[in-house]
Amino acid sequence: METKTPALVVMAAGLGSRFGSLKQIESVTLQHERIIDFSIYDAIRAGFKRVIFIISPDMEPAFRQVIGDCLAKSIEVEYAHQRLDDVPAGCVVPQDRSKPYGTGHAILAARHLIHEPFAVINADDYYGPQAFVFIYTHLSALGRGETTDDVMVSYLLGNTVSEHGSVSRGVCQIDKNGHLASVVERSKIARQGADLAYFDDKAQTWEKIAADTKVSMNAWGFAPEFLKVLAAEFAAFWEGQMKADPLKAEFFLNAVVNQGIQSGSSRVKVLSTPDLWHGMTYPEDKALIAEAMQAMKDKGLYPEKLWPACAQEEVS
Repeated sequence: METKTPALVVMAAGLGSRFGSLKQIESVTLQHERIIDFSIYDAIRAGFKRVIFIISPDMEPAFRQVIGDCLAKSIEVEYAHQRLDDVPAGCVVPQDRSKPYGTGHAILAARHLIHEPFAVINADDYYGPQAFVFIYTHLSALGRGETTDDVMVSYLLGNTVSEHGSVSRGVCQIDKNGHLASVVERSKIARQGADLAYFDDKAQTWEKIAADTKVSMNAWGFAPEFLKVLAAEFAAFWEGQMKADPLKAEFFLNAVVNQGIQSGSSRVKVLSTPDLWHGMTYPEDKALIAEAMQAMKDKGLYPEKLWPACAQEEVS
């Protein structure tokens, strides 16, 4: 039976409200490389041969110039646009809505390009090499019919918070068999002294949470059939949350996965990576990431220049 090579889908359309600019194309090395350059480098090493970038339409010229055209020399590159008017039939976009509908909708934007098992990552998160090996290996097995499970790579919460403000994370519960039992989006997690805490929107209180809690950083692997689930859940989202909060409601990928788990319609294998996560939520995070990336180059984990054939540019 012929199997298709897994594809990599990169969510890069977010507005970066906490960061204050397009952090997806913000360089973090002296060679003007971005976090996504490291992820694509690791993905190619793991076996991925095609990447789909989900971007906003107005981002494409700059994204191609500083990232996409260079990467296209090493991997097949395609683009999908996350648009506000890409909504279920009969639905009307709220007049004052400017915020993208969320991570679940971002994946739907690429539905016409995805016909094989696919991985999902954020453009502004560094996941480490092992995450891509784990997901590629699992998706290859899924494509051969050796498993029906989807997959997620988890990280320790304490290693994924910023020193400069709150972060949003998918807080996970994992069962004794290593499968995801639940994932709940917490949009505000922050340090409070020596502790970590999340803000409970319903109770309007801060609740402590352990640093060794497993969290989702949107490193997923899915069968292509998951797109049908996303489409159905997005239609339900418009009938529910969008009517209640038309300007700010978000369609989270984590929430769709959790719904499938709770209904028993899906199962997600959780794999934990020994690699450290790095991310850029706030401008102040950039210096720490630059230091970490250079340290990994110094250790020989990456070459001094990831893409020798490219003259990568700094974003002015």
